[in-house]
Amino acid sequence: MIIFDEERLSDSPFVERVWRCHSEGDGPFLSIAESRWEIVVTRFHGKRTLTVRGPETKATPMYCSSDGEWLGIRLKPGAFLPSLPISELVDGNITLPEATRNSFWLDSSTWQLPSYDNADTFVARLVREGLLMRERLVDAALQGCDLRDLSPRTVQRRFLQTAGVTQSAVRQIERARYATLLLQQGASIPDVIYEAGYFDQPHLTRSLKYFIGQTPAQLIGKSAFEQLSFLYKTRPFC
Repeated sequence: MIIFDEERLSDSPFVERVWRCHSEGDGPFLSIAESRWEIVVTRFHGKRTLTVRGPETKATPMYCSSDGEWLGIRLKPGAFLPSLPISELVDGNITLPEATRNSFWLDSSTWQLPSYDNADTFVARLVREGLLMRERLVDAALQGCDLRDLSPRTVQRRFLQTAGVTQSAVRQIERARYATLLLQQGASIPDVIYEAGYFDQPHLTRSLKYFIGQTPAQLIGKSAFEQLSFLYKTRPFC
């Protein structure tokens, strides 16, 4: 089982939040759909690695080994590492080469692995070195800002090149995560359909089954795969 120890918001314009967790015992869990890039430090059997994950377009059954520890830096919409190919990060990840026990290679330089406390400082250094950037068009598009000075095709192309998935996919993923949170907090299925903007219960069920890996009934009853990957208070984009 994965135990989520703590999480916090970040003041960085590039980071949405920082979290950490550990595992106790082996067992299956569901890695639910995710629309953002994420930097994750993993510790297993004394060895630590840094992995960059891209968006996950659907729920994926996973297996968690015991005695692992993870630190996650969830980036804000549009934040990305330009030196890494987005084509390999959608539904995938890239583990950066190890330099020493506590460092890794990036852009021909060694970097110390970040900690929960210095994650923002680590990100700020990446930004200063030009290794972490943010395409603000992505967030602007998701917030419904006026982008009439750009053609729809240009917005679509720049969004996809940076985020790796379309605006529609991001909105569907975030809506499913929000609906799941509402169900876990005790909201009724009709209330969730209305609040999250689904057409009807079959629409909600199809969405959650695909993006979360469980039906509304399973989430309410906590049956089947009860353990989900990290889910926190969120709202869908407008």
